[in-house]
Formats: sequence, C-alpha cells, structure tokens
Amino acid sequence: MSKLKPTAGHISDPHSEALSDLFSYLESSAEGLSQSEATSRLQAHGPNALPTQKRAGWLLRFFKQFHHLLIYVLIIAAVVTAMIGQWIDSVVILAVVLLNAFIGFIQEGKADAALQAIGNLLSPKTQVLRDRKFVCTDVSSLVLGDVVSISAGDRVPADGRLLAVNGLLVDEAIITGESLPVEKEVGRQAKNTPLIEQVGMVFAGTSVTQGTAMFVVTATGPMTQMGQISEMVSGVKRLTTPLVRQMTIFSRYLTLIILSIAGLIFLAGEWFPHLGGFLSLSDRLMAVVGLAVAAIPEGLPAILTITLAVGVKVMAEKKAIVKHLPAIETLGAVSVICTDKTGTLTCNEMMVRECWAGDRLFQVTGTGYAPTGDIKCLSQSDAQSWSTLRLIARTSGLCNDASLHQRSDAPQIDESLSAVWWVEGDPMEGALLSFVGKVEHASVEDNKQSDQKSLTEGWERIAMVPFDAKHRYMATLDRDPLPNTSGECLSWLHVKGAPETILDLVKDIDVEVWRERIDAMASQGQRVLALAVAGPYICDETLIGAIQSKEFVSQNLSLLGLVGLMDPPRPEVGDAVSACHQAGIDIKMITGDHIKTAVSIAQQIGLPRSDQAIVGSDLDAIPESEWAELVSRTTVFARTNPSHKLGIVQALQAQGLTVAMTGDGVNDAPALKQADAGVAMGRTGSDVAREAADLVLTDDHFASIVAAVSQGRTVYENVKKVIAWTLPTSAGEAMVIIFA
Repeated sequence: MSKLKPTAGHISDPHSEALSDLFSYLESSAEGLSQSEATSRLQAHGPNALPTQKRAGWLLRFFKQFHHLLIYVLIIAAVVTAMIGQWIDSVVILAVVLLNAFIGFIQEGKADAALQAIGNLLSPKTQVLRDRKFVCTDVSSLVLGDVVSISAGDRVPADGRLLAVNGLLVDEAIITGESLPVEKEVGRQAKNTPLIEQVGMVFAGTSVTQGTAMFVVTATGPMTQMGQISEMVSGVKRLTTPLVRQMTIFSRYLTLIILSIAGLIFLAGEWFPHLGGFLSLSDRLMAVVGLAVAAIPEGLPAILTITLAVGVKVMAEKKAIVKHLPAIETLGAVSVICTDKTGTLTCNEMMVRECWAGDRLFQVTGTGYAPTGDIKCLSQSDAQSWSTLRLIARTSGLCNDASLHQRSDAPQIDESLSAVWWVEGDPMEGALLSFVGKVEHASVEDNKQSDQKSLTEGWERIAMVPFDAKHRYMATLDRDPLPNTSGECLSWLHVKGAPETILDLVKDIDVEVWRERIDAMASQGQRVLALAVAGPYICDETLIGAIQSKEFVSQNLSLLGLVGLMDPPRPEVGDAVSACHQAGIDIKMITGDHIKTAVSIAQQIGLPRSDQAIVGSDLDAIPESEWAELVSRTTVFARTNPSHKLGIVQALQAQGLTVAMTGDGVNDAPALKQADAGVAMGRTGSDVAREAADLVLTDDHFASIVAAVSQGRTVYENVKKVIAWTLPTSAGEAMVIIFA
C-alpha cells in the first residue's frame, strides 16, 4: 500500500483492509498518534468539519426579490415617467414594486429564522488517544489515524474502522435509513459490501445506543459518508417551480407584445406627423410609457406574492415552514410523493407489537415509548398465559440497561406522546420498558381487573453478562425482594437475546413450532427477541463467576416466549395515504430498511400495490434508461442509498411528473433538493435535510404534507383567478390609451 499523503482525506474501502495494512497506510497504531503528529496532520488536511453553506445576507435577499422580467419593465417605466416629470405615476409604480419585494423578503427572513431556531448542533467534544492516553478534545481536531473511544449516548465524530467493541449498537438511520440499531463487531469484510452491511465500520453523525468501542479514524470532514452526501446535494441543481416557469414564459410574451405595440405607436409619430398629439417627443414618450404601464399588470407581482404569502401563513399554522414562496404553489401540482419510511411514515421509535407467552399470542398497542396501551390475547386466554406474560415483562425490565423518562414540560396531548416519553439507551430496550408498563396496567381478561403491581420494584441486580455479538444474548442475575418460606432471598437468572441462540440454549421445547412463530413475526418486519429464565439460586461468589459461562447459562434455562418489536407507523399516516389516493396522488416509499420491514409498513398504512417492491441492488443491475418504466410501476424501494433515491426522483421527473420528496436523514438530502418540492422533518430531521428542502414540517406529521398539498391547490386556483381578473383590466386600460 502507498504511504499516507498529506493531502489525503480518507481511505478507499477501509472495511476491506487488514488492520495491519490499514495502520501502515495511516502511519498510526492502536496506541494512536502523538499530539505533535496530530497537529501536523490537522494543518495538512484541515478540520474535521463539513463545509458550511454561506447564507445570503439580508441585502442580497432583498435585491433577489426584484429578479423578474415584469419587475424590470416596471422599474424602467418608473424611471422614464420620472424623467418626463410624471412623478405621481413614477411613485405609484415604485410603490407596487417595493411592496412586492418587502413581502417576499420578510417571508424568507421568517423561514430562515425558524429553521435556525429548530437546528440542533452535534456534541463538539470526543475522547481521543493522544500520547498513549485518552484526552477530551474538539471533534473538529480529529485527523486520520486518531484512535477514538465512544460509548452509549455519543455521536460518532468521524468515519472509522472498529478496533474493539463491547456490545456496541449504533443507530445509523440518518445515513442508511435502517430503522433498527446495528450490531457492530470487529472484522474485515468483502470490498463490495454495501454501506448498510459494513458492521466493522462506524460513520460520522450516527448515534451510539448501547455499548462501548474504540476505532481508528479513516475519514474526516468532507470525506466522511455524511460529507460525500453533502457534496452530492451541492451538485444537484434546484429546479424552478411550475408557477415560476409559467410566469417567466408569460412575462416574456407579454413584454414582447407590449414593447412591440409601444414601439409602433412611438414610430407612428415620426412616420405620420399629421397625428398632432405625437409630434412632441415628450408627448410620444408619455404615451408609450402610459401604454406600457397600463398594459403591464403591475399589480400582478404584488397580488401573486400576497396570495402566496397568505398560503404560507395558513401552512405555518398547520406546522409547515415554507422557505420559498412559490414552493407552496408547487405542492398544488404534485402528482407523486416519494417518501422515506423511518421517521416520516413511522415514529422512529421502537415498540413491542406482539408477544408469544407460552402457547398464546398477545397483541400490543400504543404510541411511541409511552407505557400505556392495550394488550389483547388473540386466542382463548387463561390464567397461565397471563402469568407467563408477566414473567416475560419482568425479564424484559430486569435484563435491561435503558431508562425511560417523561418530560414534565411537554404538552400532555395524545399527538405529542413521542415528545413526552423518551429513552436513554438502546431504543429496543426502551421499548421493552414501555412494554413492562403496559403489562403492569393490563386488565386480565378472565376477571377484568387491573393488576398494577410493579413487576421490577425491589429487585436488585447482582451480576450481568453484557450483550456481545459472539454469544448474542444478555443475562442478569437478580435478587428477588421477597424471601421464600425459609426466609432466604433467592436469585434468578434473566436472559434475553437472539431467538436462534436462546432456542439452542433451552431444552425440552418443540424447536420447529417456535421457529415457525419466529419466521411469522419476522415476515411482518418485526425484530424478534427471545426471553428465558433460570433459577432460583442461592447467590454466592461462585454463582456470580459461573454465569459468565455459556454452559452454566444453558442449565435449567426455561423459555418464556418471544417479543416482536418494530418501528410502528405514525397514527395519522393511514388517513393521509387514503386522502392522497382519493386526490389522485401516487405514493412511493423509498427506504434503506429491509424489504420485509418496508412491505409490512406499506401494508399497514394501506399503500396501494404495496407488494410491488424492489431492492437497491436490483436497481443497480438495470440500465438507467430502463428505470422510468420500472419506477412507475414499483411502490416500495428497499435497501436504497442516496444515489438510488436521487435517481428514482429524476426518473419520475423525466416522465413529466411533479414530484414531492419527504425525508429526515442526511441520506434523503440529494433527493429532497432534486424534487420539485422537498419536504423535511423539522423535529427529528438532520440539518442537511432541512437545508435541502423547500418546506420543513415542525411537527414531523406526514398528514401535514397532505394539508400542504391541499393548500397548494387552493393557492394555485387563487393564482389563476388573479391572472384571469388582472389581464382583462390591464388590456382595457391599454385600449383606452390607444384609441383615446
């Protein structure tokens, strides 16, 4: 391999290199860099930060409001009338022009301020190994070859290859669209491994939900995956809206006609001197200017701006920030909506949906992480099945490192439950805690009485086996607060993990039956966990050491059941999809998630033709010239990357369709910018996505998009009425001047 070049900002395919070769290229080691070497590399490569897009100043924003052909003609008319002494006419014309400019300027300023208010900054500090000891330093000072430590709750500060992991789970939805945290492990992978499957790598901007790890930095700043997506965004040319295109064409023809007629009238005074009123040069100029001012619908730009501004105000009340005035009208012309799944159609919050307790299947409902909802047995229940369900819930709560919190300052309304409850730690473990709360408050069907006794209160954790990719389970040894008949406090071993692993550990079960249940849950897009228990034990030092052995864990381990978790659809999405279908708007789901998960969500929200699905790798195998037909008949696109999303939007636009794109992650940003109307999530969306979009939803509700489309159509109808009323009026004024 070649030596590290001072201008290098990254390494190609670091996931496929042997660690020894990787360290050789980086001129580094597992002991990290010295401070002097890091400083030298920082000066050579630049800071670990994305290039910031320079925002237009207020002066430039103001002058942009005058960039319209009709406005140019009106300004010229104002200047000419002033030159010949018609000051009142000149002032009136300039007043109309300035009113139009101020309305547009104020609206764009409000949108800009609102976006800055909802923007979130990443943590600026990280732990890095310098001079053989960990120090806390600015994220911007990281360089290639640095060895960084991360733990639960951290944002990954740069792209890197993992050197050591301890139960590491990373939420990569912002980059890949994968709704579930990814289990990471140390290892080398094939060169052509898709980004979403590179488990030996971590990427800047993603979140650590569980565990700890160390990694060596392989890309910083613009060369990270997030930086490359940002560069892709900058390469996308923003399209003009249908209204702007139509008004530009209209302005050109109208201006040409008006100037032609005015020119003929001016020349007529030279060619036909007997026309007395045209013998004077100033009189002829005044007549020409009067004709131009009368024929040009000078009120049209102001009325259009006011009409759009009213629509923007209505949308602001419906939780949508419009960054550019014409964007609201564009939504009225939308014929297809391309939408991300995670965080847009779904809550981006895990939830237990089903639970097999013994031989009974229970269905769980609720919203977000709120520990409230219904639990219903889908077959004839009995006391034993409910008792097993409570044991599963107890195991879920004790074999758990997350914590569930309630924001006391959040609005206590149903639609804001996701804002009221939040999880510190692994989202799946947070969902299990929510499940515990639901079981505690569940009404047992046999006697219709609610047993609200806490399932985990008083239990004490004595020891644990953390989750690890090698054994794929977590176990905790917990002391029962209630003594037995002999007055002894006994301990129980609670285990949760991958169902295949747990099935191999337990005995005396019908493995095929349980595998069928696992497959059925997985086919619905659920992440399946198995839960088991062993004991009771009299706790001593020998026992604490013994639970580290897989052989000991398997002794006397009894399977309690299964839980199926998934990121559920937002409550309002089903009605919104139905409204779009009735309005003739097609919806296409584009996600980085697994195809089974995507199809399951599509079916749950009632997406038409939800079985018409394809994965990104299949798109890669098809020439782009054939994408148009394939994209038009496909509803669900899974395992896609940012270039796939961008290509799908372009293929739809090539067919003459007006496309709206919705999303929240960095991976959605190129498509958001390419779309005729880009709609980003304001609460959970990334800064890059919000910057690329035309509209930002402050409530993250997909239903707000449908409301925006409806409002856009209303604005479009109002614009047509304005034009239909204004043009005849201006034409009449022009006729009076010509024939007076």
